[in-house]
Amino acid sequence: MAGRFDPLTRTAVRGGRTTVPAGTGTSAGTAPTGARARALARAWTPEGVVDLGLTLGPLRRGPADPTFRTTPDGSVWKTSRTPQGPATLRVALSRGAGVAEAEAWGPGAEWMLDSLPALLGDGDDPAAFVPRHRLLHASHRRRPGLRLTRTGLVLESLVPTVLEQKVTTDEAYRAWRRLVCQYGEPAPGPEHGPQGLSVMPDARTWALIPSWDWHKAGVDAKRSAAIVRCARVANRLEEAAAMELPQAAARLEAVPGIGPWTSAETLQRSNGAADAVTTGDLHLPGIIGYALAGNRDADDDAMLELLAPYAGQRHRAARLILLAGHAPPRRAPKMRKTDIGRL
Repeated sequence: MAGRFDPLTRTAVRGGRTTVPAGTGTSAGTAPTGARARALARAWTPEGVVDLGLTLGPLRRGPADPTFRTTPDGSVWKTSRTPQGPATLRVALSRGAGVAEAEAWGPGAEWMLDSLPALLGDGDDPAAFVPRHRLLHASHRRRPGLRLTRTGLVLESLVPTVLEQKVTTDEAYRAWRRLVCQYGEPAPGPEHGPQGLSVMPDARTWALIPSWDWHKAGVDAKRSAAIVRCARVANRLEEAAAMELPQAAARLEAVPGIGPWTSAETLQRSNGAADAVTTGDLHLPGIIGYALAGNRDADDDAMLELLAPYAGQRHRAARLILLAGHAPPRRAPKMRKTDIGRL
C-alpha cells in the first residue's frame, strides 16, 4: 500500500521496503527466442499474499546495487553466486492469480529456482506473529504481503553487512557497488535484461583484493580485514545457513570482526531468522523505544525489554516498526559522510 498514506521514508527503506512497479504481471514475453531458450523457468504458487518489494527489499544494497534491479514490467532481477556457480534470477507475480513466475540463467540457475520458495518466504510463518501494540497491529494489517526471505547464502549477505559497520549507508553502498563492479563478473542472462548487472566476487577473489583497492573503495583496514578473514573460511560460514539461530550466530561471531550486530543482520537474510533482533545499532533502539514507549533514548536493554512479548518474532516486529516510519524527530546533525578513498 505505497502512496500518500505510506511514504517511502529513510526509516521505511531501512525496514526493507523497495518499490516494485506494478507492471503487467506477466513473464518477460518480449525476450528474444534465443535468450528464452537459454533460461530455466519455474512457476510457484505461494500460500497467501506475497509482496515482492517487502520480501526481497532487504537484499537490495542501495538504489544502484549492481546485484539487484527492478524493472517497469514488475520484475525483480537478482544475481547470486550459488554453490553451483553464478546465476541471475528474474521473478514477477502474475496479476490476479498470485503465481510467482521465475526465470534463471547461468550455471546456478537450477539452484536459484529450487530456492525460489524459500526466497519468497515459504519457510516463514506470519501467523506466529501476534501484535500487542497499536502501532504494530496497524503496520502488520497494512502489509499482509510481508514475508521474511531466506537466501541460503551467507557470504552474499555477510560481506555488504561488514561494509556497513560504523559508516553511513551511502558510504557502504558506494563501496559495495565499486567492489562488485570491479571484481565481480557480468551477470548471465538475456540481452534484453537490465544493463550493468553483476555477480559478486567469489570467496577467493574477496581474499585477494589488494589493500589499495579497499582504500579506493573507502573501506578501512578493520572492515577489509574482517571480510578477508570471512572469505578464508567461507565454506565453514556457509554451513551456518542450515543451523538454528544460536548456533549460526556463534559460527559467524567466531570470526574476529564479526559481532552480534553483523551476525544478526546477516542471518536475517541468509536464514530468514524471524527472531534475529539487531543489537549494537546506533539508531534502532531509539526508534523502537520511541515507537512503543515514547522513549527516544532507549538502549539495547530497553529495546529488548519492549520486544520481549514478541519472542521468536522480534526481527519481524522491528521491521514492522521501521516500515511504519514512526521515528523520533532528529535533534542532532546527521553522521558526517567521509570517503577515505580520496585521501
